[in-house]
Amino acid sequence: MAAEQVLPAPKPLNQAPWFAPVRNIVILLVLWEVAGRFHLVADGALPSLTAIVERFWADRADYPAHVWSTLVSSALGFAIGNIVAVAAGILFVLSPLAARLFRGFNVTIFAVPTIAIAPILALTMTGISPRVTLAAMGCYFVTMTATVVGLTQIDLRSADLVRAYGGGKWDVMRFVQLRSALPIILAGLQVAAPNAVLGAILAEFGGGGRWGLGIYLLGSLGRADPPRLWSIGLVATAIAGIAYFIFGLISARVTGASKAVTMTTSLPPAGARTGGQWPSLAVAFGSIAVPLVLWWAFIKLLGVPEMIGKTPWGVIEYLFFLPLSQQAQTRLLDAMGQTLPITIVGTFAGLAAAFALSVSSRLVPNFTRALMPVALFSQTMPLIATIPLFVLLLGRGWLVTLIITISVTFFPAFITLAQGMKMTPRAALDLPKAYGAGAWTELKLVGIPAALPYLFAAARLTVPRALLGVMIAEWLATGKGLGNLLNQSRGYLDYGMIWTVAAASVVLSVALYQIVVLVERRVLANMGMRGSE
Repeated sequence: MAAEQVLPAPKPLNQAPWFAPVRNIVILLVLWEVAGRFHLVADGALPSLTAIVERFWADRADYPAHVWSTLVSSALGFAIGNIVAVAAGILFVLSPLAARLFRGFNVTIFAVPTIAIAPILALTMTGISPRVTLAAMGCYFVTMTATVVGLTQIDLRSADLVRAYGGGKWDVMRFVQLRSALPIILAGLQVAAPNAVLGAILAEFGGGGRWGLGIYLLGSLGRADPPRLWSIGLVATAIAGIAYFIFGLISARVTGASKAVTMTTSLPPAGARTGGQWPSLAVAFGSIAVPLVLWWAFIKLLGVPEMIGKTPWGVIEYLFFLPLSQQAQTRLLDAMGQTLPITIVGTFAGLAAAFALSVSSRLVPNFTRALMPVALFSQTMPLIATIPLFVLLLGRGWLVTLIITISVTFFPAFITLAQGMKMTPRAALDLPKAYGAGAWTELKLVGIPAALPYLFAAARLTVPRALLGVMIAEWLATGKGLGNLLNQSRGYLDYGMIWTVAAASVVLSVALYQIVVLVERRVLANMGMRGSE
């Protein structure tokens, strides 16, 4: 008689993979309701969930037009930005010279604080164009970078096979690189989707108009109605979160059956990176010139009046060659002196929080899982919708700026660091275990040093976000720094200062980014590793 098959006993409910996240979310919602119901946080600045739902239901007739306007702008910007990003990524892989020439432009797009250019787009463009443009800019760098990484991290043997049959660069691109890059490109689209929503809302907030969640939020700030602010913020979060998870599902559906067999982590040869015979100095000069030429072309092609649209020379003239230039310099330097310190402190604090959370994810996994719902919430909630809520809770002092900066930087940094620690070779981790080392010793000797390149990548990622968070907090809450100077300049119709603040914030952000790159190269070179190119 055949032996009876013994089925494994079913796991208890509390061991199901979905149980812990659902439990944590329920606990969080209950605590939120209790704190709001009894005014335990900031004397009612945190309303109960039921009060938020009641306010949303009372205002339900207002939302369709606002939500539709934001969705249209976000969707158009998402489509345009990602089409340009994928095309640019393909161009940069096929032409290393183009990649080097557009490096300055790419870093500028990545580092530009979007709140700084929202008023400029509103001055120079009409209709929903500013919203679409800012949404597209929010998508470009993420998807372009994902495309380049996906197209370069391929199985070299497959490319060699295509070449052996007479295929050229485009054949390798079509048959090998694009197919290999699809999972990474889809991951980039997933991250870009909330960015498009944030870009559209920022443009609505800074550019005026009648419809849009940013406009609705701005119009509700002075009404002392926390439930309405929270309901608008949660609706914006829901839109961004749904977009994020939709592309997550598409990615899983399309690539779920795909498994990577081999992957190279090497960079292209040095000759390919420098553009062959082109002198490095000429390429570096071209990289700096491209953003300035595009800036000048933007003004001229749109036919913006000279009084409103300032070219690079117009900004220099405003700062140095006009009767009031000295006063403009003083105002700008004072504002930068207020913005820069809190940006640096917030960046370090955000990185420290991300580092602590990534270490805890290895040492105390259950604790990290308990925090993940809050972390995901902070990732998908548009920044412009978050800050008024922080102001309600913390007031308008420096603390609110610091907390906002930490909140917008720690989650992307945490994801980057956690990924680095997960990619540590198992064999390297087994060695200290063989000598009886504990989990902390294993991390200290192997995991953390191996994740050092990812720490610098997280720093490069968070510096521009930190400056953006500080400037929006200054605009809405503290009345100081570059954000407040930009807001005041809009009110005074001081177009020269608007363009100057935008240019200064971009230069400041790019400079901080490049400082991180230089430190990264020096530290990793001393350790025998390779930094960012």
